[in-house]
Amino acid sequence: MYDLVKESVHDDNAAIELSKIEKKDVVSVVDAISELSLEDTMKLGMQFKRFPLGCDLTEVVAGTCASDLELKDLLGNCRLADMIGAPIHICAYAFSDIAEKFGMRGVEVMQMVYDIVDVPLDLDHFGINGAMRLPKNISGCGGECYNKGPAFIECPRGRIHERLIDKELEQKSDKDEWVKLSSSVAVNVTSEQTSDGHAAPLSEAIDIANLAKKYNKGLESIMFVGDGYDEVITGFEKSIEIGADVCVIEGGPFNRCENTTESFAKTIAAARILSPGKVVATNGAYENEVRIGLRSGLNMVITGFPKNHHGYMCGYEPGTARRGKFGLPRIIQIINEEFPNRGLPVQKHDLLALTTAVKIAGPDYVYPRKIGAYHVGDAHWATLVNSRMYKNLEVKHTLEDIVNLAQGSSVSLHGARFISWVIANELDKHVDEIIIADPDKWVLDNTINNLQDALNATVIPAEDDISAAKDADYSIASSTMIPVKESILKSVPNALTIV
Repeated sequence: MYDLVKESVHDDNAAIELSKIEKKDVVSVVDAISELSLEDTMKLGMQFKRFPLGCDLTEVVAGTCASDLELKDLLGNCRLADMIGAPIHICAYAFSDIAEKFGMRGVEVMQMVYDIVDVPLDLDHFGINGAMRLPKNISGCGGECYNKGPAFIECPRGRIHERLIDKELEQKSDKDEWVKLSSSVAVNVTSEQTSDGHAAPLSEAIDIANLAKKYNKGLESIMFVGDGYDEVITGFEKSIEIGADVCVIEGGPFNRCENTTESFAKTIAAARILSPGKVVATNGAYENEVRIGLRSGLNMVITGFPKNHHGYMCGYEPGTARRGKFGLPRIIQIINEEFPNRGLPVQKHDLLALTTAVKIAGPDYVYPRKIGAYHVGDAHWATLVNSRMYKNLEVKHTLEDIVNLAQGSSVSLHGARFISWVIANELDKHVDEIIIADPDKWVLDNTINNLQDALNATVIPAEDDISAAKDADYSIASSTMIPVKESILKSVPNALTIV
């Protein structure tokens, strides 16, 4: 595996072989990447962000809450995040603090937010008793560690991970309801990375991980860059042990390496290979780390509205990072500077297209299920199943409709990404030949190779849409993105459209 990692920098076949290995050795991956140059580290990370080896989305997740917000401001923040298509990061302690001011239970505020937005809800600061409750010196923390930087030794105030356990116990009966309303749940393994003063013990993470799995929610594991080696290995090993789908890497003052920028890049690249759900996020990273992370395969930045602690934890440098910052527009600008003219980060129309694909496939077909050697989609697909957007979405054709409408023994699929895999897998029971066209030859070749091994029908690559349709009895425009569908129809006007 050590050699495969190094070969994967420049060799697609090695990367594909590595991606197919179910249980990857964490030490071998970290060791190999530790010996790469920064340039090769970035190449490796982006290699594993390419379809179908990983996830090629780049998105922001917005923390909308703070303990001292008015309820109407929290709800307004959530509506704004929803309008732009940013999933919402729920700080359970803040929801509960706001609820207390208005004579409500924390889960009632969670329900209010769920009812007014379509985007996925990501639950954090959640422990053995449900929503964590923190004293004001923590809930209103000004962000001294990020502001002072660069390396974390202990909280500048000398505090430990204080909890108001009596308050937590008062609403412990709501614990399952919080998780039921969530799309994903975040837990913290940093207590195993020599930072037991910062986070709850691993036993709480395991308890919440089991609860998330009980209700089929996505699971995120938060870990530090730390010393860049032993602590990184521990973080990945514990994350995999508890069944995490998404790896969330925290840098900033929790990156104690001599070369913090390079170490952040190496940790992100390792996460691209090791993250079971192929999604890699950061919840805390100075601006230089965010930029190098994006160049190394990072595809999710958790940021925030003013007063939310994620508002300053990403995109700022020591001396400027402090409570009150509005990190969301800054992160959007940084992403656009790193990836100009790409229309990033993911916006609501993109999220709707992806949700449509997930809805057509159905929850039983998507990650963690596989077709051939690969999962269908990634952890994003699983979390979207739990969103109100998915629940309320009406599709033009169900998967069963699409298969029943197809006629003849040869069908062409125009578009080779995940939804095509699902349609091909269902058509396999009814046709002899499946022809697939896609303008991205790399995507097409990998899809053909994967489906040839998984299906009984003969799977054939086509040069273009016109030749694919010419050789088929029936054609399906297998994309849920409207511009792509319209482009296909110019060449194949009679194709069945799924949106």
